[in-house]
This record gives sequence, C-alpha cells and structure tokens, in this order.
Amino acid sequence: MQHAVAARNYAVPTPVQEQSIPPILDGRDLLGSAQTGTGKTAAFVLPILQRLTLSKKNVVSGRPRVLILAPTRELAAQIGMSITVYGRHLPLRHTVVFGGVKQHDQVKGLRRGSDLLVATPGRLIDLMGQGYCSLEAVEIFVLDEADRMLDMGFLPDIRKVIEKIPVQRQTLFFSATLQPEVMKLARSLVHDAVEVSIAPEVPVVERIDQSVCFVDPARKFKLLASLLADTQLTKVLVFTRLKHQADRLAERLVKAGIAADAIHSDKSQNARMRILENFKRNRVRVLVATDIAARGLDVDRISHVVNYDLPDEAETYVHRIGRTARAGKEGDAVSFCSAPECGCLYAIERLLGNKMPERSDNPFHSEIARSAYAAASRKKEKRTSPPKFNRQRDKNRLKKSIAYSGGKETKRSGSPRKRK
Repeated sequence: MQHAVAARNYAVPTPVQEQSIPPILDGRDLLGSAQTGTGKTAAFVLPILQRLTLSKKNVVSGRPRVLILAPTRELAAQIGMSITVYGRHLPLRHTVVFGGVKQHDQVKGLRRGSDLLVATPGRLIDLMGQGYCSLEAVEIFVLDEADRMLDMGFLPDIRKVIEKIPVQRQTLFFSATLQPEVMKLARSLVHDAVEVSIAPEVPVVERIDQSVCFVDPARKFKLLASLLADTQLTKVLVFTRLKHQADRLAERLVKAGIAADAIHSDKSQNARMRILENFKRNRVRVLVATDIAARGLDVDRISHVVNYDLPDEAETYVHRIGRTARAGKEGDAVSFCSAPECGCLYAIERLLGNKMPERSDNPFHSEIARSAYAAASRKKEKRTSPPKFNRQRDKNRLKKSIAYSGGKETKRSGSPRKRK
C-alpha cells in the first residue's frame, strides 16, 4: 500500500487524513466533516484496506465485508477508482454498483465475491431485492457525502439499507456540512464516535475570482465565444438551466471550432462517463452541464466556471463555482446576467455579503441589463428595509391594543363587541 501511495506522489497526509486514519485503524466509529477535494476518500479507503488485509477472510459470493454508500454514480465510480489505485498490490476484491447501466457486470462481480462494495442506494436496494446481495457480513459501513444524499431525497433508501446491516459494525460518516438534519442522521448511526471537523483555511468563495457581465440574452453566446478566445481558459465548466440548452450550446461551440460536449441526466450512464473522462483528459475543453448532472463532478484543475444562466437559488451558485477551487487551489468564475436574471444576481450578492465586481472587458455590455439590476436592487432593498416611523399609524395601533385589553367592552367603528 505504501508503494501505491508513493506512486501517486503523496508524501504528507492532508489534515482530514491525519486526524481520521488513526481512529479508523483502531476500529472506532468516526463522524467527519470536510469539504470535497481535501483527500477525504483516501482518509477512509487507506485504513479500510489495511484492516481488511490484516484480517483477511475468504470472500463469499454476494456478502461484502465493507459497504460504502455514495449519492451519485460518478462519485461511486471515483471511490472505486481510488480502491483500485491504493489496493493495486493487495489481495482484495471490490465491486461498484450504480444505476443507469445494465446490471449484468455488477451481478457478476457480486457473485464472484467482493471484500468491498461501493454502491448508490437505489441500485443496491434493487440488487438486494433480487437476491444478488446480502449485507449480513458487513463489518465496516461508510456513508460518504451524506449532506448531498439528503438533498437528493435518499434518506428512506438509506434507512432501508441500515436495517439490513449488523448492529455490531464500524461506522464512518462523512459530510461536507453538518446541518441539523445531517447531524440527526449521523447520531443515529454512530456509537461513541470520534469527531473530525476540518474547516477550510480560506472559504472556497474567497479563493475564487468572481465577476459578472451584464449582457442581453441574445448575445450570451457571442460573449462566451469571446471569453474562450483567451487561452488561459484551459478547462471550462459552463452551467445552463435546462438540458436542451446544454445540448444546443455545446453544438454551437463545436461549430465555432471549440472542443465541447454536454452532460445532463437525459444522457446514458456510459455516455456521461465517456464525456467526463474526455473532459478530465483535456480532450474536451468546455463541458456544458446542468446543476443535477454536475453534483457528482469531481474534476481537478478546472480553470474557470461560467454561469451562462444564473441559478434560481443563491446556494446553487456557491456549489457551482466551488468546482473550480479544489484542494486549496484558486479559481475563476464569470456570471452572465441579463435583465430577467437581475433578481437572481441580487439574491446571490446578499448571500455572499458583497457586490460582485463587473468585468470591464465585456465587449457585449448591456446597459439595459445593468439598469434593470440597479432598479431590482433598489426595489428589493426597499422591501427588506424596516418600516418608517408613522406617528398617527402607531397611535391607532396603540388604541386598538388598549381596546382589546383588560376585558372591557369598548366601542370601535361598527357594532360593539360583546364580552365572552
């Protein structure tokens, strides 16, 4: 295993690895909070591989010793790749199962026997129902990216899986955030757990150079093409709202001579994996994605994120731009804002706590969009400001409150109110 780690040029453990590996090796339950891109996968894969190797048992068909649950197909595949890399020289087997593809090869892996099983909840429950998999022999249970699982509505499936796992087990719980719902789930899973919380030294948003371009909707493509003329945009992730918009935009980029492709939930799993692999290997310079498809993306060295369409929810904006600042690196994010999207921009700025700087090199600047943004800002600020002092109004409210206090019948405009 040390040879495998050295081959990846890893010499010093990351903070989450340094704090997680010793208690996992000791067999303790662990409750971990760390952002994606901090080496979290290796923090649980490495000690699990060591424990399995030191307590080697004969594999049994359809009865894995370790179960790792992940929210998306892409993340499950990435965890499986990590197991392949770190366990290259170890006598261990693993199988990865997820939906969106035919189950033949996955069933074949389960029948052959696997020490480790990496799965998405839906496909795992399906295979269990068909009798191909049993969780009665699970010794270590890992729930990765739990906050995203809750966002995607997997809680009922997670509970079904947990009911089939032995009570006597080691449980490792990892999440990027520890919101109240996440903590409630975590407390129900672990026993006397070691807590590891790795806060980023600099928040992801602060490591990203953010800017906005005011532009008319019809000129967004020309603006994007002008930005891509800059060779510093080496690996670009572009977000659109709708799936057909992603396909259309990718086609227009290809016609303009820019290597691009689109990824969204309507594409088959094999197609999504092929597209993602091309993007990782720089065969495709621009990947156009929708928010749902991008949730499982874990691609290093994305130079820029472009919000071709602003999201309806401000929190989604933070998730989007976080794709470019991974493992402590810096990144760039450019947002296009047309007049109909000014309310979205204002909501994002309120969430961030500051105004987004405007790009000065925008050749397709729209004064109409900028004016609409200014008007929307004034209107929303007026709504959120406290009500102005009004002496007569407050005096009337005081009279009303006195009229209904003390249990006395008091005449007001209209018929008198009877005492009860």
